[in-house]
Amino acid sequence: MSSKHVVFDIVGTLVSYDHVFEALDTRLGDRLRAEGIKPRLLGYTWMEAAEREYTNLSLSQRYVPFGEVFRALFYRMLWMAGIAEPRSWATPEDLEFIMKEYQLLEFRPGAAECVQKLRDAGFTVWAFTAADITRVGGYFKNAGVELPAENLLSCDDVGVGKPDLAAYHPLLERLKSESDGKIPWFAAAHMWDVSAAKVAGFKGAYCHIWEKESLSELFGEMDVMADTLPEMADKIIANQASI
Repeated sequence: MSSKHVVFDIVGTLVSYDHVFEALDTRLGDRLRAEGIKPRLLGYTWMEAAEREYTNLSLSQRYVPFGEVFRALFYRMLWMAGIAEPRSWATPEDLEFIMKEYQLLEFRPGAAECVQKLRDAGFTVWAFTAADITRVGGYFKNAGVELPAENLLSCDDVGVGKPDLAAYHPLLERLKSESDGKIPWFAAAHMWDVSAAKVAGFKGAYCHIWEKESLSELFGEMDVMADTLPEMADKIIANQASI
């Protein structure tokens, strides 16, 4: 096994949210727009609210898998968007359609190239996600990107959600023991995620592809910051070679 390791966040980083936003538009788009609600903005706020509640449950030691939290918040998000009677406005079938499409998120452009660049440079690639392993494994399979089952890890395994530092520590310690003194990398397109991993002890690589604005004044500067995923891979490789 290589002594160089990079751990990726998956959903939002290598995998785009666009398919679930498109599912919202397909199923509810005309109805949403009639209410003055943009489907993509609703999808974004739903995802962000789910991440908050998932984290809050984890911090209060009542861990619930992310997918369950995401599903549960659907009608609340419609209420917050201004729908007076969410459960009569949208049906359980509407929600099931969106959740089914959520299983089919796709790799971002350049994501497979990013992974291959790192592997060609001698890095072992890992995935550490808040999502369930079966769903995330399906994203890799559908993209034609091989990932050994043992290299795909979920917060579900330890019952602690990111960005709690305790979520990162078990994998960090494991990889440090295999790295001949090299510090393993954590790569994400969520600044809250990669910055927490850096505080935990990883080297941090951030890609602007999702958030665009890094908000470094809040989260700090990472060891690598890039506009695209392949560029992020190149910068990780160059940084490692300079050590």
